[in-house]
Order: sequence, then C-alpha cells, then structure tokens
Amino acid sequence: MHRRDYYYQKAKEEKYRSRAAYKLLQVIRKYHFMKPGDVVVDLGSAPGGWLQVASKTVGEQGIVLGIDVKQIEPLAESNVCAIVGDITWPEIISQIKEILSREAVVITSDVSQSLSGVWELDHARQIDLARRSLEIALAVLKDGGNFFVKTFQGDASEEFIKDVRRRFGRVEIVKPEASRARSAEIYVLGLRLKATPT
Repeated sequence: MHRRDYYYQKAKEEKYRSRAAYKLLQVIRKYHFMKPGDVVVDLGSAPGGWLQVASKTVGEQGIVLGIDVKQIEPLAESNVCAIVGDITWPEIISQIKEILSREAVVITSDVSQSLSGVWELDHARQIDLARRSLEIALAVLKDGGNFFVKTFQGDASEEFIKDVRRRFGRVEIVKPEASRARSAEIYVLGLRLKATPT
C-alpha cells in the first residue's frame, strides 16, 4: 500500500518523518494560522512530521514544543524541544508552562490511540483526546491564539465542535487533501481564542 501512496513517497523524498506532515502543511497554507515567530505546542508529536513543519513555519524566532508518550528522535532544528509526556496527566499543563518562555500562539494535536475496530469505542476515545487537547489549549494559549485538532466524524463530534465555537472567533472543519479518503478523521481549526466564552 505504501508504494502506491503519493504522500508517503513524497515524505520520503522531502525528508519528512511522516506523510501526516502534509496535512498540517496544507491547512497552514490555506488558513495561515501559524506564522514566523510563533510559539507552538504540538500534542502527540511522534514521529515528528508535524514538528518539522512547525519548525520551518515559525523559523528561528519561533519555538516548537512537542509532547508524546513515545520518545521522539531528536530533530536537528534548534527551535524544537520534545519531551515524553501524556496529555492526560494532570501535571502536563504546568510542565508546558514551565518549559515555554512565553505564551503559546498555536496548539496542534494529532493525538490518537490504537484503534480497537469498535467504532463507538474508537470515536468516544478520540473525542476524549480532542477534549483534553482543548483543555490544554485553553490553559496555555494566549488570547487570540489558534487551535488545530484531530477528531472523528460522528454524533459526539458535533457537541465538541459546538464547544470549540464557544471559545474561538472562527471555526473551520477541515479534511486535508493528504488525509486518506476512507478515513473518518476530520480536523477542527479554532481561530482567535476569545478572552471569555460565548
């Protein structure tokens, strides 16, 4: 299957660690929600494809912090720091704040768990991870900051999207071209965090 996968081959040629890098790249190019100089926190970073994209986007004046339960092979870029951590840990928010020298401008989350094959269970778990990612975003993002998170299409995702709409000035539901057509994954992009929910 990989040999027929355009983005898999493209990632190998362009030295990205995963084909998922193009999902983030495509959405940044369309919505410009990440810019040079930004502070970015990437949740669920392994193997590091999104870290590579964020690093190039924010440049030398920016900072990128990656978090994953797995050890991430170090990147050569000096503006990237990666730690081993679980987003469900109560202390993860304080750890993020301790590491960052200034408030985050963007939170990205491609966190997922191993699929069980039982749709209702997998959907519920993914929504839980998206909600936890939102909690972290609300705790560490500056006012006006942006949030980009993976979820699955389904009944529970509608309520989650409503919650994101209450907190952000503009919300887009995105299916990047690099996302496999048969996949149920969608991405929620929240732009301009509000100082108070509506």
